[in-house]
Amino acid sequence: MQTNNHRMVSVNFKDLGNIEYGDAWDLQEDIMKQGLNIKSERFAAKDETGTEKEIAQHLFLCEHPNVYTLGKSGALENLLINNQSMKDLDVTFYKTNRGGDITYHGPGQMVAYPVLDLEAFKTDLGWYMRSLEEVIIRTIGEYGLSGMRLEGSTGVWLDADNPAKARKICAMGVRCSRWITIHGLALNVNTDLQFFNYIVPCGISDKGVTSMKQELKAQVDEQEVKKVFLKHFEEIFGASLRHAS
Repeated sequence: MQTNNHRMVSVNFKDLGNIEYGDAWDLQEDIMKQGLNIKSERFAAKDETGTEKEIAQHLFLCEHPNVYTLGKSGALENLLINNQSMKDLDVTFYKTNRGGDITYHGPGQMVAYPVLDLEAFKTDLGWYMRSLEEVIIRTIGEYGLSGMRLEGSTGVWLDADNPAKARKICAMGVRCSRWITIHGLALNVNTDLQFFNYIVPCGISDKGVTSMKQELKAQVDEQEVKKVFLKHFEEIFGASLRHAS
């Protein structure tokens, strides 16, 4: 499924490595603010050639230290432990402005933050979410895992058509303002799944969470997963990734 029928869009790519959640969030907010300012001033602000300023597209990959994040529509009751227990587990907590409920980020997980102006792609948030899901479905498909969508939910699931077996392998939650996106997705690669026991993941109490490691019964090369992900991101979004320093 080629979801972007326009010209190839140049996207700045950077692997942020292991970064504290708040620092990655601040980075995304700063870039979004720059883009929103350009949009606000677009009819007045011209560069020396008289052409409109362009909004840069970005894709960040990273990994976070242990953290629980709660979406703007999420319920705090889905965090099942208190502050002292979180301190004992060395896990932090953030209330965020993304969609969705509560989730966990931590070592062994691939987090992707596309900060994109969808006016360069397609101004349809549903299309955007389904496209992110498709990138993950194709990525894990190369490892023999059959990713699926679960009706009424975002993210990528295994055995989504079997309520007794359905389990989430990739969570998603985004914010979009004037078609500029932040936040994104988290794919469980070698993630320690015990941390999901202390929350109601994504507010869904009757379905489980899994990882590539758990499904494949072996440690997975995380750098290889990133390369596969980037390849499919370019395919699905019609993007040309430019590695930023």
